[in-house]
Amino acid sequence: MGDPVIFQIERIYYPVLAAIGVIVNLVAIVILRRGKCGLSKCITSYLVAMSVADLLLVVFNVILNRINNIYFPVNFLLITPVCAARAVLFFGVLDSSVWFTVAFTFDRYVAICCVKLKPRYCTEKTAAVVLSVVGACGFLRSVPRYFEFMPSVVIDNVPWFCIQTPAYYTSLFWTAYEWVDSLLTPLIPIALILVFNALTVRNIVKANRLRRGLRADSKGENRADPEAENRRKSIALLFGLSANFILMWATYVVHSLNWMVVNYNYTDRSISNPIYIAQQSGFMLRLLSSCTNTCIYALTQSKFREELKNGVAYPFTQVVKLFKQ
Repeated sequence: MGDPVIFQIERIYYPVLAAIGVIVNLVAIVILRRGKCGLSKCITSYLVAMSVADLLLVVFNVILNRINNIYFPVNFLLITPVCAARAVLFFGVLDSSVWFTVAFTFDRYVAICCVKLKPRYCTEKTAAVVLSVVGACGFLRSVPRYFEFMPSVVIDNVPWFCIQTPAYYTSLFWTAYEWVDSLLTPLIPIALILVFNALTVRNIVKANRLRRGLRADSKGENRADPEAENRRKSIALLFGLSANFILMWATYVVHSLNWMVVNYNYTDRSISNPIYIAQQSGFMLRLLSSCTNTCIYALTQSKFREELKNGVAYPFTQVVKLFKQ
């Protein structure tokens, strides 16, 4: 019997995702770091951090985990200490990626809704501190994952593969840890993003009504409002990133609320039941979110599109100049 359809899809999906994910996130980091997209240094710091986290997510999960498990079933990455360390890195990067999105959402909420707090909070220095703390907490919270696993087999005194220890299924610590983990990634982040965005929308609606009234001339016509236009672009970026995060995580969240993770390490490739398919689809969509932020930047930010076009055209212009010399 051949592999189930979902496994055949994964064999193609993950290599393509890895190639695209590495390229688009590197492009986003380079363009954003140049600082020519018309975004504040504070916003740029958050977006760069999110792109770096997404890039690391592609490396640690897609390449070193998914592709490695599918195409290279036996190699040094599956030695138990290395395998456990990969799990810590993956969950640390995943946690950081999720909470960077929350931090960015909160920053935009403060910038739009909290006038007195904005000058002190929405700064490049504050963003650096917030991102450092969030990233450190994400990795520290993932350290216990290292002790979750034990070797499946020992060959010539070398422990191979990672399976959960018996205590993982019976210990109150691991039961509580998994519940807290499911809340912190991503249930609470989704709730916070929805709350902050709802408050932001309410504030924007009120502010726009007030500004239209104040800026209307004697003939009842509205003059151009640069502030409103800048705010519109900022909100388009915020809502695009937030909607992308929620939609890409939706399938995984629905599955995780009803079933435990099934067949994560492909120990039985004959499984083709709907629960397993839902789980793997959730994993694929969750990882796809690490490649879509660059598309959102391009769709919502005209100067980012301009920088992207210049970057694509640069090699060709250099070739033309070379031939003209």
